[in-house]
Amino acid sequence: MSDKRTRPSWDRYFMDIACMVAKRSTCLRRAVGAVLVKDKRLLATGYNGAPSGIAHCLDVGCLREEMKIASGQRHELCRGIHAEQNAIIQAAYHGVSIKDSILYCTNHPCAICTKMLINAGIKKIYYQAGYADELSQQLLKEAGIECVQLKSTGTGGAS
Repeated sequence: MSDKRTRPSWDRYFMDIACMVAKRSTCLRRAVGAVLVKDKRLLATGYNGAPSGIAHCLDVGCLREEMKIASGQRHELCRGIHAEQNAIIQAAYHGVSIKDSILYCTNHPCAICTKMLINAGIKKIYYQAGYADELSQQLLKEAGIECVQLKSTGTGGAS
């Protein structure tokens, strides 16, 4: 008896996991999920939201919305930590090396996250949605980190 189901590619599998991780986000503007992978093994996950023990934007509102700050501007004026940052922090907290790993993220990293990813030794980035940050794209190119967009399939996963 043959099985007719189709197994997802590794890239789709890990992007689907990043999409699931994004569902934990507590940001009112954008739900982002990130996973760090090496040798087809999941090392760490992260989603955007307030630091542990701090009230979430879902509970207290969005400071950036109140101040009418445009997306991609003044990142320091936010309660939340980006998904990529949380994945790096989670790995460090648990003593997991992420050097030469691959990032799967629902959004293209901003310039701040990009600088962290470069210094953390990330070798490749897969992302689902774009992000208008020319500096990020320039830094990644200069660092020689390949970025590949995996478009959404419309079913919550990447293609």
